[in-house]
Amino acid sequence: MYKQLIRPLFFCFDPEKIHHFTFSLVRVTSKIPGFSAIYKSLYLVDDKRLEREVFGLKFKNPVGLAAGFDKDAKLYKELSNFGFGFIEIGTLTPKGQDGNPKKRLFRLKEDSAIINRMGFNNGGVMEAVERLKSNPGVLIGGNIGKNKVTPNEEATSDYEICFDALYDYVDYFVVNVSSPNTPNLRELQDKEPLTQLLQTLQNKNLAKPKQKPILLKIAPDLTDDQLFDIIDIVKETKIAGVIATNTTISREGLQSENKSETGGLSGKPLTKRSTEVIRFLSEKSNKAFPIIGVGGIHSADDAIEKLEAGASLVQLYTGFIYEGPALVKAINQKILNKM
Repeated sequence: MYKQLIRPLFFCFDPEKIHHFTFSLVRVTSKIPGFSAIYKSLYLVDDKRLEREVFGLKFKNPVGLAAGFDKDAKLYKELSNFGFGFIEIGTLTPKGQDGNPKKRLFRLKEDSAIINRMGFNNGGVMEAVERLKSNPGVLIGGNIGKNKVTPNEEATSDYEICFDALYDYVDYFVVNVSSPNTPNLRELQDKEPLTQLLQTLQNKNLAKPKQKPILLKIAPDLTDDQLFDIIDIVKETKIAGVIATNTTISREGLQSENKSETGGLSGKPLTKRSTEVIRFLSEKSNKAFPIIGVGGIHSADDAIEKLEAGASLVQLYTGFIYEGPALVKAINQKILNKM
């Protein structure tokens, strides 16, 4: 029903406006007695065989919602009813910011893709913290970044502020230095600044009575040499793992009329490259650390391919928008069928 009726209707409207409308719709319907149970009955696959223990955390199933969908932790409780094993919020910054000027979100229907140049629009980390205080038990990842006005030389301080604020309220952290929509942010992926940033956060982490896993989210546009650097950095800093991958700045092979819009591209065009990065990191590191695979998952087979390439968990974003919540169920059922 989603692809035949709901998606065509939603796709008639501006993507950012319909995103907010959908949020409101899910929130309102979830408050109606019985609706949360209906969502669970439709999409949740409750089976112990789906449980995964990764970087010391127990996931009910290996399918998560990627960062960017619920930036401000406004809907994580309701979204968990759609069958996700975990929800990643953010990207959060120390201070709230509006992000880039609108229009900044574009559908590429012919390519089953999205281009966004949102620019870390969020209400600030402390607003999210207040919402997370009432978490009923959803496994949460906290994706953190720097404010646009913060120069790269001072970026570490922004990540520290977010780390300290979220520490008691998230289960794992994701350091986002790979978004193409904050000026010069990707320069922090260079080996020296990235090692310094991650080591600083890891030192803070090790000083806590209980450590939280820290992951690094990387771009799909890195070269092999840069990916080898990532492997070295993970080994040196002893962070928990990597999320591969963020959006791409490549426009290779696109058919849609608005393919030249600036921003990060997600969706089907990213499927192959994301899997290549996962396989490279897994094989070249001898599976030294867990990988969360994200990028172009539009079918259960896409998810299985990433798991077989070396991912321990997977995340959805654009595939969730194009294929609907039934995709979560299909992936978990496919995993069970392959056992």
